[in-house]
Amino acid sequence: QVQLVESGGGLVQAGGSLRLSCAASGRTISTYAVGWFRQAPGAEREFVAVITWSGSTYADSVKGRFTISRDNTKNTVYLQMESLKPEDTAVYSCASGFRGGSYYYPRLYDYWGQGTQVTVSS
Repeated sequence: QVQLVESGGGLVQAGGSLRLSCAASGRTISTYAVGWFRQAPGAEREFVAVITWSGSTYADSVKGRFTISRDNTKNTVYLQMESLKPEDTAVYSCASGFRGGSYYYPRLYDYWGQGTQVTVSS
């Protein structure tokens, strides 16, 4: 069983930055895929980024602004968010326990954190 805890969300003005953290316990995640997803009010959960053993992939909407990374010594994955826009406002969650297939689909991940709220004001 893997437990994931996100932190780092908050309120920021447009153009600002935030760094989200996803701390894992129960299993070392250094060699596993860890994804970030977000869900805005009234919308479906959507893919943001994923980091795997071979690299990282981003949604087109965040490419060039967000960076996913991991610190294996802390068993933690980060999402550095730059040039934030009001449309980035959502609850951000990290996920692990990928079962195979496309990284874009939330249903293919078994473990989720509780999420952290990111609000970007205009």
